[in-house]
Amino acid sequence: MATRQQSRKAREVLDGRLAAMKPTAQYAPPRLGWIRAVRDALGMSAADLAARIGISGASVRSLEEKETTGGIRLSSLRRAAEAMDCTLVYAFVPNESLSHTVEQQARRVLEQQMGRLRQTMALEDQAVNMSASLAEEQIRAIIDSGSLWSRGGGTKR
Repeated sequence: MATRQQSRKAREVLDGRLAAMKPTAQYAPPRLGWIRAVRDALGMSAADLAARIGISGASVRSLEEKETTGGIRLSSLRRAAEAMDCTLVYAFVPNESLSHTVEQQARRVLEQQMGRLRQTMALEDQAVNMSASLAEEQIRAIIDSGSLWSRGGGTKR
């Protein structure tokens, strides 16, 4: 497992690389899928592609169908791309930055902890207040704890 510093650096590096991939709508597949779109643009028949991959024409049509339904394997996409002199690009592009996702998770964990504390203190008729600076300090401590994802706040809201 990566150290806290390595994780932070990895987040920064990936956030920088992946920011250039936004907006992700530009990568939305064509209605009939990438295999079919590129094959058609190249003027290549299903039989031509099949021969280049080493499968049957019916298998190419099956690949195209599986691509549009989301059931295709990455290895199959890669083989089809290579047969059409293309490179398959595969990435997870975060909806927000990875740093933002980590911070939001830490906020959820802190809110759960504070909820339990507020409940306990309410039983004793006492209030719990946390300054913004203390909350930020706690969030940093949660992020650095190494157990951010296993300390509750589990599901995305």
